[in-house]
Amino acid sequence: MTYLSKITSPTLLIDEKKCRANIKRMADKAARHEMKLAPHWKTAQSRVIGTWAKDFGIKEITASSIKMAAYLCGQGWENIHIAFPFNPLEIKKLNELAKNQSLSVQLVNPITTQKLVDQLFEKVGFFIEIDAGYGRTGVKVSDFGLIEEILRTAKKSDKLYFKGFYIHAGHSYYKPDIPELYEETRNALGMLKAKYRSEYPQLVTRTGDTPGCAVMEDFGDIDEMGPGNFVFFDLMQANLGGCSKEEIAVALAVPVVDINKERKEVLVHGGGVHLAKDVLKEPDGTNNFGEVVHLEESGWKISESSERSYLKSISQEHGIIKASESFLQKVKIGDVIGILPVHSCMTADAMASYLSLDGQTIDHAEGDC
Repeated sequence: MTYLSKITSPTLLIDEKKCRANIKRMADKAARHEMKLAPHWKTAQSRVIGTWAKDFGIKEITASSIKMAAYLCGQGWENIHIAFPFNPLEIKKLNELAKNQSLSVQLVNPITTQKLVDQLFEKVGFFIEIDAGYGRTGVKVSDFGLIEEILRTAKKSDKLYFKGFYIHAGHSYYKPDIPELYEETRNALGMLKAKYRSEYPQLVTRTGDTPGCAVMEDFGDIDEMGPGNFVFFDLMQANLGGCSKEEIAVALAVPVVDINKERKEVLVHGGGVHLAKDVLKEPDGTNNFGEVVHLEESGWKISESSERSYLKSISQEHGIIKASESFLQKVKIGDVIGILPVHSCMTADAMASYLSLDGQTIDHAEGDC
């Protein structure tokens, strides 16, 4: 019995060989630049896939929520960093987890810092998040007054210890000049390190976006990297030059339920609740919500560019494929085909489990919590 015989509804497939290769590639890059790799597990959200990462010497990991950190606790990680501005309503949970697991949090204001000072009973590290320049979150790099107020406040407690500065250059997903962005990141983190290293000799700097970490080779004196999407990659990363389509390690298996040859469209059971609604634009302006691949017992095969088919529209459960002539000739109602996702992080979160190519179910935090 192959993995294909198990599929009757939308199912997220994972190619372990590709996933391991992606992890190795980033681990090798971090080692080459003498940087620590503490990958952001918001993409994989899996204990099993975490064991694959450990095979490449990865000892620390990053989570995007305290819920995810809780799921990853007890798995032997030296530290779990929660890379989201800390929510003070979760201090009780933080204390519970920190009894048995080394944790660090992200701080952006003195109010939350003071609440931690008042309520922490266990030792917890913290990074100050610096705004990368696109205004999502973080302290402005030039706002030394705010940085120092956070540091002064944290000093009131022997339970809070400063680890360093963190920047997530997330605008690398939509800004074409990644080298220019990384020059800004290097300069910002380098300046902060020079300014505060004498008072905090152990401080480190960390950056963490996959587009930059995948394509850049000049990280200056940044100490750590924490990308997440690289574990799987996706069409967005391929479009940005961070990977090839052949390196994408997940594909959504979807059943074909109808074919309209007149419109050259194929209807599949696979929509926004499975893929999310991240989208790329085709040269003719049409939407691309995912690219069709042919499923085989050993994995999936990517079509030649001239024979490419893709999801042109999706609703909650429906997906409509703009089909090439060759695909129309081969596809049948009842077939199961694969879709390479535009944004694998969101697809994995939506699907909440994986099916390996040897037919094993692999855990995901959202499916197991």
